[in-house]
Amino acid sequence: MKYSAPLPIFVRFAVLAVVSVWIMVSGCKQEAGSAPAQPMAQVEVITVTTQTVPDEPEFIGQAEASRPVEIRSQVTGLLKAVLYPEGRDVKKGDRLYQIDPVPFQAAVASAKAKIAQAEAKLVQAKQDLERVKPLLAEQAVSQKDVDDAVAQELSAKAALQGAKADLIKAQFDLDNTLITAPISGLIERSRYYEGRLVSAQTDLLTVVHQVDPMFVVVNVPESFILKRRRDIESKKIHHPGVYQLRGRLTMMDDTAYPHEGVLDLLEPGLRSETGSRQTRITFPNPDRNLLPGQFVKVRFTGDTKTDAVLIPQRAVLQGLQGPFVYVVGPDEKVQIRDVVASTWKGDQWMIDGGLNAGDRVVVNGLMMIGPGAPVKAVPWKATTAPATDPVPPTQKQG
Repeated sequence: MKYSAPLPIFVRFAVLAVVSVWIMVSGCKQEAGSAPAQPMAQVEVITVTTQTVPDEPEFIGQAEASRPVEIRSQVTGLLKAVLYPEGRDVKKGDRLYQIDPVPFQAAVASAKAKIAQAEAKLVQAKQDLERVKPLLAEQAVSQKDVDDAVAQELSAKAALQGAKADLIKAQFDLDNTLITAPISGLIERSRYYEGRLVSAQTDLLTVVHQVDPMFVVVNVPESFILKRRRDIESKKIHHPGVYQLRGRLTMMDDTAYPHEGVLDLLEPGLRSETGSRQTRITFPNPDRNLLPGQFVKVRFTGDTKTDAVLIPQRAVLQGLQGPFVYVVGPDEKVQIRDVVASTWKGDQWMIDGGLNAGDRVVVNGLMMIGPGAPVKAVPWKATTAPATDPVPPTQKQG
């Protein structure tokens, strides 16, 4: 048996290196073959365009009666009866309260008696004057006696006029012991009841609210006023004039109020305690759907916004820094774009900043992409992705 001499050590290392490289290359080829390349994600996009749309800002307003009328007694007296059903509708002229009329009936009777007395004194004064006038020519009386008789007649006439005035006042007070509704409307509960002594023009008995029409008062923030003024001056907003604006209401249960309102009052200055400007809109209220004190959502109509950008709500995501969208850039890769989403228009967001005409915004396929990912962009078909489909909140991917 022949004995072969061992290979030199450098030869053995060379062979080992060749074998190792071959194994690694073979392994890499096998791994690459077992994990084929992922296909490019397909997303649906819309191309941003600008358009002219109604600009209808919405605020919280509060309803109030168009005429709240306070009911107070014209006379001081004892409250004898409350004559109306509390919290109901009342008509103009309906009886509300009865003040005890007895003292006022006595005052009327006394005034009438004083008139009769004054009339009797006037008759006597006239007769006295008629008697002394002829005697002056005969020098049976002095001129002073005649002058005194004339003065007595004038005094009697004045006393009669005063008595008649007292009767008018007494009759006025008696008539006002019965308190009636000065307008039609909803009446509050009574503040006082039978047996209470009420003071003239002081004690508030109740309030009648005229609720058709109704006022809705809105406090518009100063920040909105300043921005709107800039937008009007820069022609971003077409504004027909303050008193050409109309109002639409939404109740707090999101039902639409059927009647349109008219803006009829804009306070001249800001309220220092709130930093807002008060606006009033008048709404018909034939069915009593609006009540004093009720809170409603008020949408002002009449203004239009030029060069407006609208995108589907589902395209706007919420990140740590605020709302953003995914945009497909010219290199067909995804970019993150921060946006200013101001208001909803049906199933769309109005975007006030961050997007320009021609930008391609991803609408469908949002959960399959991230910043920098290459994508295949195809036009969005609204019928395949209803705007009511919920999109879970997504945070920016770093």
